[in-house]
Amino acid sequence: MKKLHSLFILLLLISCSPQAPNNLQSPISPATSTPIPTLEPIAFTPAPSNTHIGDSVPTSLRAQVQNLNLQNFTLDASPFVESNPSLSKKKFQWVYALVAPFPTATDGVTLDQLHLAWTEGKLLNGMPLLMEASTRDALTVLWDAPASLSVRIVSTGELLDQAWSESAWAIIPFEELQPKWKVLTIDNQSPIRKNFDLASYPLVVDFTLQSSSNSLLSNSPISNHDPSKLTTVILTGVTALVRATAVTMEYKGATYPGEKIRDVLREADITHISNEIPFFTGCEFPKPDATGPLVFCSDPKYIELLTDVGADVVELTGNHFADRGAQGMLETIEIYNQHHLPYFGGGADLQDSLEPALFEVNGNKIAFVGCNKPDVDRFPTARDFRPGAAPCDFNYLAGKIAELRAQGYVVISTFQWNESYDSRPSPQQMTDFRLMAESGASIVSGSQAHYPQMMEFYDDAFIHYGLGNLFFDQMGDQSWMPPGIRREFYDRYVIYDGKLISVELLTGILEDYSRPRLMTEEERAGFLNDYFYHSGWTSLVPTPVPTITPTLTPMSIPTIMATPKQ
Repeated sequence: MKKLHSLFILLLLISCSPQAPNNLQSPISPATSTPIPTLEPIAFTPAPSNTHIGDSVPTSLRAQVQNLNLQNFTLDASPFVESNPSLSKKKFQWVYALVAPFPTATDGVTLDQLHLAWTEGKLLNGMPLLMEASTRDALTVLWDAPASLSVRIVSTGELLDQAWSESAWAIIPFEELQPKWKVLTIDNQSPIRKNFDLASYPLVVDFTLQSSSNSLLSNSPISNHDPSKLTTVILTGVTALVRATAVTMEYKGATYPGEKIRDVLREADITHISNEIPFFTGCEFPKPDATGPLVFCSDPKYIELLTDVGADVVELTGNHFADRGAQGMLETIEIYNQHHLPYFGGGADLQDSLEPALFEVNGNKIAFVGCNKPDVDRFPTARDFRPGAAPCDFNYLAGKIAELRAQGYVVISTFQWNESYDSRPSPQQMTDFRLMAESGASIVSGSQAHYPQMMEFYDDAFIHYGLGNLFFDQMGDQSWMPPGIRREFYDRYVIYDGKLISVELLTGILEDYSRPRLMTEEERAGFLNDYFYHSGWTSLVPTPVPTITPTLTPMSIPTIMATPKQ
């Protein structure tokens, strides 16, 4: 039995041993073999990052966050973001603007009107508000879903053209502003104004970014509206402190003409004055109805008016700058230097007259250039060793403007062109102004016009061919003066982060042969609609408002002949 048991164990061990290959087996033909698959290396595909961007997020904020290259983040309107203590958090405030095509006479609405347009469909100008889808979704966070037909979605690239073609209003993010939009106030608040109060402005949406990375969040801007990047410039028309204006200043005070618009001019970061008249110590006491040759001068004490209204730069392109010869011009320049008032468009010699006035305010670089176009024999311009207004050397100006533009300046080009009393510029005037725009000027403005002239957008520039008077005595009570000569434009330009984003047409009307005031709402609507018509934008003025022509009272000299102020 032991032998049998041992034999059984031996057989069992043999059966469990590895079998030697059978070298006698017939080879298998390759044609009939089953191929063994080749194992390729497995490519590692990372799991998708945990990201979420809400539909309400505006395009620029979306791009700003995506450029941070975060792997895990959530970006949405703040109410939709659940707080996670383990993640870094950053809040953004995004400002939106209610806008209309530039040739719109309406200046603003109340918050109640805007809210009713949104919630109940009580349309502001008879049409739905245009906006892109993300703007609608962002405002829905503030006001819930809009009423049916109160909003129409238009893509960003088509929004401006659509609004202009339909005279429609829109709501856009602040960063999408450009001069062809007019920014409408809401309860008298506007994001392009110096007194803008973000806390009381309704079109502000909060967004929250949460991410597992906090190293990059600190460098990203927290808002699309930074007041430290905003600069305002006001350009004005003709200032001529002579005749009846000067007489009024003698008896009512040198600062009297600016009393009713002082605050508006002072508010601007840069206020421009085009003073055509030289200051001259020997200037005789003014006469309100001076006859004979138009040879003018102003008492040096009148400089108080310019400083009182907050003048920051003076244009010297005027036709009468040389009326008192080299002595008067050099004295005028010295007075400006004493009061730290930069000047341009004229100077102590040719080189000085051609020098631009350069500013840097709130990070924005702004340059003023100007020239005198009229006949140089009648209105002597500067020469190498002679003071005067800058001549219009168009080759030089075109090159200088292009150079300044390349250096990052927003260039403002002004003209003392041939005077006319017509709202329409001459063909040559349009050619000259447009050349400055083609050369790179963002703003081209006519300082010569006693009577306001039309305006246009040309390339990327805004051109206003003439603003009318600022401080001058033309009240329209002489038969040759056209109706409406008392009306005045003061153009306020808004420059943000190195570019022109908005143009505001401020409007005034002259009183007392010297002192302009801001127009009433009715006067303003009539004036704007008149000039939108003159500028070829009639299709965007659905309801013309008649021009108000105030009754004119001829100047009564005895009423102002009191004791003169010295």
